[in-house]
Amino acid sequence: MRVTQVLLKIGLAGLAWALGAVAWAQANPKTLNYHLKPTEVAPEVWVFEAPVEDFSKANGCNIINTGAIATAEGTIVINTGVSKHYGEQQRAAIQALNAAPVRQVVNLNLHPDYFFGNQAWADVGVQALAGTMAGQQREGAAYEDNLYRLCGDWMRDSKSTPAQQALTPGTQSLGQHRLIWQRLHGHTSDDLVLIDTHAKVLFAGGLIFKDRVPTAPHADIAAWRESLSQLRGLISAHGLTTIVPSHGPVHHDLSGLTQTLDWLNWMDETFQRSAQAGLDLGEVMRLTVPARFQGWAAMPDEYLRSVTYLYPRYERQALAQ
Repeated sequence: MRVTQVLLKIGLAGLAWALGAVAWAQANPKTLNYHLKPTEVAPEVWVFEAPVEDFSKANGCNIINTGAIATAEGTIVINTGVSKHYGEQQRAAIQALNAAPVRQVVNLNLHPDYFFGNQAWADVGVQALAGTMAGQQREGAAYEDNLYRLCGDWMRDSKSTPAQQALTPGTQSLGQHRLIWQRLHGHTSDDLVLIDTHAKVLFAGGLIFKDRVPTAPHADIAAWRESLSQLRGLISAHGLTTIVPSHGPVHHDLSGLTQTLDWLNWMDETFQRSAQAGLDLGEVMRLTVPARFQGWAAMPDEYLRSVTYLYPRYERQALAQ
């Protein structure tokens, strides 16, 4: 496809992403400034793209893409980041867009970087699926302890603040935007995605990763693969052209979905084969990961975490046969 055709397809708002532009600046640990800069990836659809990295003090533990649909009729915020400071700076940046006031804030799943900025939005109220809310309540204290250990001063004054309003999947309108909230699962037990049929944007949450090893502490691999199949169908059915993963760059094709599925397939096949061969957990940790995954962010740490979380299930299944 010619370059001019690509640009016409994705629109000028997506030009920066098509050219691989970086839309974030280095976080400053001295001032606790994330330097959040929203980029308009489609008309009235904004994304705060994070570095494709793992949690660290150097990046302020900012590894999640958050977003907003900001219209004259109202604004929706998608995910609130990893800390109170992030949520406050996100709110200030959204207010600077001079759109209508925020009327809805949503967490797409239970992982901490999706909801630890909720404190900054307490007066608006935060929504999530009922299962996500229960998971945030159940695991919030442990997340809080871990984030303070990993992120240090970036977490100052941050407290686990789960969503308190249950979101019912379905369709709503915001100005010209027809929005579909869809519940899937596999990355966690309740994965919420947002489809903007007007702007042709998918907020895929943690179901799609791009150039980064998928995280799997709550994963159900079979369900995740089925959700990716459903997402592929939804992308096609609605003609979606902009994919916003929670982790990794915004993109305009199926590369993130394909990468995620490739990783899940390889991991599932490897763990099954290893369990049937009687390999123990330490031996699986020392296996060579294929070269096509080696350059991804969070490698090998996320692979080792996945072995720890998931491999015992495969051992039990092999023993039961």
